[in-house]
Amino acid sequence: WPMLWFCSQALFFLLFCVPSYCTSCPEQCQCTNYSEATAVLCSASNLQEIPRDIPKDTMFLKLDANKITAVPNSTFRHLAHLQEIDLSKNAIEKIDSAAFKGVADGLRLLDLSGNHIQRIPKEALVNLNAMIRLSNNPWHCECTLQEVLWEVKLDPDSVNETTCQTSVQEEYTGKPLLHILDSRFCNMHQKTTDVAMFVTMFSWFTLVISYVVYYVRHNQEDTRKHLEYLKSLPSTRVPKETIS
Repeated sequence: WPMLWFCSQALFFLLFCVPSYCTSCPEQCQCTNYSEATAVLCSASNLQEIPRDIPKDTMFLKLDANKITAVPNSTFRHLAHLQEIDLSKNAIEKIDSAAFKGVADGLRLLDLSGNHIQRIPKEALVNLNAMIRLSNNPWHCECTLQEVLWEVKLDPDSVNETTCQTSVQEEYTGKPLLHILDSRFCNMHQKTTDVAMFVTMFSWFTLVISYVVYYVRHNQEDTRKHLEYLKSLPSTRVPKETIS
């Protein structure tokens, strides 16, 4: 009887359990619950992409030390309770502009350290309130990255390990990203844009003036030739003697 009762209860749970108690754990991951906080642990699980069946009540998500190469748009959109995302020590090269859409308000920590990230869209991070770790990535320092750094909260413990592997200005190669916050990347970009616009406008202005001058001179020449032609015509006036 006890075994029969146990089997019947298990069958009832599988068929009719409340959804909040029936959340499944992604394959190759471990899910734990402590004080109503769900943690999904997928560290070093040989994952090549972020699992799609992460429980909706997840608060802590560990995806470090895998082979993940990208963070697509809206990957975490159904995880409204997320507070920490650890994506460190992967092979991430691409992060889409809406990768963290849906978790902006509650997220407290985002770890992207130890990946292959050279560039990141400004839109991917600017709305996050989280502390962000960007260290040990091959960053390409340029105006766009400077704009990102102005908007985000960098983890102070890892900021000195966040450096420029390459740069639009050679003197910043190998330097911490903080050094480009006071640099003139964006100012130089703006000046370059202004100069290019000025040159373009000046070229068009010169072209228009040249056309007007050509048009006026051409008409003057035609007018002069027409007057000379009229002067060359024989006079049609009748002599006074003939009239009398």
